[in-house]
Amino acid sequence: MKKFVLSVVAALAVVAISAPAFATNGTNIIGVGAISRSMGGVGAAAPQDAISAVFANPAAMCYIPCETSEVDFAATIFDPTVKAEANTNATGALNAKSQGSPYAFPAIGIYTPINEKWRFGLAAYGVSGLGVDYKDTSLATIGTTFGMAQGTDIRTQLSIMKFAPNVAYMINDKLSVGAALQINWAQLDLGSGDSHDYGFGTQVGVIYKPVDGLSLGATYQSPQKHTFKRVFNFNDNSQAGAFLPVGQTDNNRDTLALEQPQQVVVAAAYDIIPNTLLMEVDGKWLNWGGAKGYKDFDWEDQYVIAVGTQYKPVDWLAIRAGYNYGNNPVKEHNGWFATAPQGGYTSLQGTPVNNFFYEYFRVVGFPAVAEHHITAGLGVNITPKVSLNAGYMHAFSKKISETSAALPALFGGGTIDLASKLSEDSYEFGLNIMF
Repeated sequence: MKKFVLSVVAALAVVAISAPAFATNGTNIIGVGAISRSMGGVGAAAPQDAISAVFANPAAMCYIPCETSEVDFAATIFDPTVKAEANTNATGALNAKSQGSPYAFPAIGIYTPINEKWRFGLAAYGVSGLGVDYKDTSLATIGTTFGMAQGTDIRTQLSIMKFAPNVAYMINDKLSVGAALQINWAQLDLGSGDSHDYGFGTQVGVIYKPVDGLSLGATYQSPQKHTFKRVFNFNDNSQAGAFLPVGQTDNNRDTLALEQPQQVVVAAAYDIIPNTLLMEVDGKWLNWGGAKGYKDFDWEDQYVIAVGTQYKPVDWLAIRAGYNYGNNPVKEHNGWFATAPQGGYTSLQGTPVNNFFYEYFRVVGFPAVAEHHITAGLGVNITPKVSLNAGYMHAFSKKISETSAALPALFGGGTIDLASKLSEDSYEFGLNIMF
């Protein structure tokens, strides 16, 4: 067993160096692994596998027999559809579809007993990200018209992987607590070369079972900051006098800090029919409005409700479904000035950025606006200790749009209209092995 566990730890390290781009609740995924994602991302009260036990609530104890260990392997194919629109008097209506291909990302986790009171867990998984690719599309025209050296046929890609060891302690048969150390590897590419950074944080949790069949859970995750050095030149444009104060442009790439927000989750799960029909409801608060970087791009806090159910008509089959809603955190701005005489720039972590590109970047480059998600999945026990799981998620199309104040005649008059539309599909697969 020792060699097996060491092999799993080595596999976790391999997973941690591969990070794609994706999004669901803001830039965060709704859940890790085929089981949690097919149940709307729930798991803080009654996780159903090792991956979601580590991810959703480190206090999870004995969701499988206490003397049993489990290792899980999972993969997700994530296929977002992102479209952008820009319209000015000078350029006319421009439309483009992001050229990003479907992303595949893995996850792996292990949970094992230490003794009768303690359990140890370890998992590595992609947890956060977003990306668009508008290179060589018609959107370049708007940047050319306004003399933007940054370019507006932009490419963005944010990826964050977590490596999370955790311990859980059973105080008594009804109450357990747990804590996880979260080690992050984050990568950001804004079309000028990628920059990466490591981040650290903690997650603590509790699970309480007041009566048979009912499980209550709560977790807190600390904010986790990443600093991406020399990632993009936000204040370089060839018409400095039109956009930024004189002397406020340079040819140097700027640093951008992005912070994973602190979050609180409360959850309740109930075995409506013991060992046959389970339902869980999770409520989550994500503090985007207080997180470095996202606060600078004027995101607001997000409130998420997730509902999931699992039905086992026979011992070897599980049927799952879920729903997840999180309000769009990206605020819409209207009436902003695009030129310097009217105060047409915004300070982004100390760097002056002209309002046109600032708004373009936050609306077109980071359109994390999906709200409503439905999920479904199946689990099949191949043997009493080996199961296969599959799931599907669809995020319904959501659009964000905004309009500038009137442009000076020099730039064609009228307004700048910006919009992004996002929908998502993902396909999950998992293998669970108990030993």
